[in-house]
Amino acid sequence: MYRIFVGNLSYTATEDSVRSLFAAYGGVESLNIIRDRDTGDSRGFGFVEMTNATEGRKAVGGINSTDFEGRSLNVSEARPKEDRGGGRREVGQRRFNSY
Repeated sequence: MYRIFVGNLSYTATEDSVRSLFAAYGGVESLNIIRDRDTGDSRGFGFVEMTNATEGRKAVGGINSTDFEGRSLNVSEARPKEDRGGGRREVGQRRFNSY
């Protein structure tokens, strides 16, 4: 699998339209447009998993900086997700907001 970051997506882009764009370069295993958890609206980026690295690199080279639905896409190999230290808190531990 080859995981690709897709940034600057149009907020109206659908999974079907993005899948069609990448399918021209090879097999698309999965696609996920990231959405706001409260509203369900697109956050303007997502991830595509291509079948293999050769097809994935061709897609990155062919799609990066191209216009898609009125926006210039930022497409690159996805970096591994960083551990942001979230997770469970101990009982009684509070979360303070710094407003």
